[in-house]
Amino acid sequence: MGDLLIHSSIGLEALRSPLGAVLFIPLYALWVTLLLPGVWASMLAGVLYGTWLGSGLVFVGASLGALVVFVLGRSVLRDWARRRLEQLPKLQAVERAVSQEGLKLVLLTRLSPAFPFSLLNLAYGLSDVSLRDYSIGLIGILPGTVLFCGLGALAGDVARFGEVLGGEADAGTWALRVAGILATVGVVWLVSRAARQALQDVDASF
Repeated sequence: MGDLLIHSSIGLEALRSPLGAVLFIPLYALWVTLLLPGVWASMLAGVLYGTWLGSGLVFVGASLGALVVFVLGRSVLRDWARRRLEQLPKLQAVERAVSQEGLKLVLLTRLSPAFPFSLLNLAYGLSDVSLRDYSIGLIGILPGTVLFCGLGALAGDVARFGEVLGGEADAGTWALRVAGILATVGVVWLVSRAARQALQDVDASF
């Protein structure tokens, strides 16, 4: 157990390096391609690289992985993807609607937390949405990406909160980070609520 913790610590320290940051992108893309939930990986990026660099790395990696899943779902994994989505009526509805709404629906579903990112990529692969609209719609993951990376960065600060209490760290900087995360949560909540309302309007039109 001790050796495992040591190796894990060494691996995380390696990821903190400039080369590790570059390697984090294909690792995150692979994570998305395997349809694994990206929340914890995004928070890890925040711990390792901070809110903004972590968000940039996650966005690039998530976009690459999403494109791979989209292409696979539209080609060699189409039958498997179809069987998988048969168990998820909500995503089947998205697949049907996006063929008519295009970029608008792609962007709205990316902004809404109600749809799992990885499985949504499969649904788009089965739809008639163009690769261009699909790629542009990935912009919609930015608010959530910043939020989760920010939470990860904050978690790293919380781990060092004892230094603040002991006067060994700048309490003002720590407080500003907390305020920034709270502001981000508020923005994401407002955007998500607006996206849900817009999606309800789209559903009502079908």
